[in-house]
Amino acid sequence: MSTKEKLRNLLNERRGMIVPGAFNALSARVIEDLGYEAVYLTGAGVTNMWFGLPDQGFMGLAEIAEHTARVRDCVELPLLVDADTGFGNAMNVYHTVRTLERAGADCIQLEDQVAPKRCGHFRGKDVISTEEAVSKIQAAVDARRDGNLLIMARTDAAAVHGFEAAVERAQRFAEAGADILFVEAVTRAEEVEALPARLEVPQVMNMVIGGVTPIVNATDLGRLGYGMVLYANAALQGALLGMSNSLKMLKDQNFLNESSGVIVPFEERQRLVGKQDWDELERRFSS
Repeated sequence: MSTKEKLRNLLNERRGMIVPGAFNALSARVIEDLGYEAVYLTGAGVTNMWFGLPDQGFMGLAEIAEHTARVRDCVELPLLVDADTGFGNAMNVYHTVRTLERAGADCIQLEDQVAPKRCGHFRGKDVISTEEAVSKIQAAVDARRDGNLLIMARTDAAAVHGFEAAVERAQRFAEAGADILFVEAVTRAEEVEALPARLEVPQVMNMVIGGVTPIVNATDLGRLGYGMVLYANAALQGALLGMSNSLKMLKDQNFLNESSGVIVPFEERQRLVGKQDWDELERRFSS
């Protein structure tokens, strides 16, 4: 079974599968190492960690394609990729899907914000017309070479036009061929509860720590019928805390070692980057 087929089957179980976000290849490796079933390559995370910039449309297709290829080489999990708005109109979306599919994506997420987009939990968002958004999803569906590649359609319309308008858009995206629906930044628990009953296509609920959507346990979201619970930037926020804590201790104490309790041991770091495998390859080829 391909990773695309595996992902589709996992989503169709609708049990609230937790999918953490990765911001580079090593964070994806950690997610796989901990036993998660899929990994999400977050555009916000790549923008924050690669550029040191906020999630406001600074990432381009070349950057996310390069990260997709690196993560694909690093892990065997199904890989979902955040492609923001598709980097232009429907024609650009077509090219984006072809590029990211070639780079190794199993699912490509596209959203309906105007450019430059911004984090779904920032103020000041706006969305394109429903007709244009639908045409972009149709282009994405038509562009895929492998029919098992999943298209995730996200709408940010709830913050602009209200919950009912967002549900209506999501339904139009499903009719256009989207495999997964993503209604972003709902603000009330009753809206979270209502979505799986309102839309037939498998859905994702985005748990943004510090965002506008109430945090709900993934088990409860699974009972509601969500296919996936996205924690796009939990690893990033944890990494920032870890870096801050270890560097603060170093600054305060003027030294740091493995017994300090704020860093992973040297050997664990080498295990995660597969040093043993590369040592074995070196022995093989040198003989």
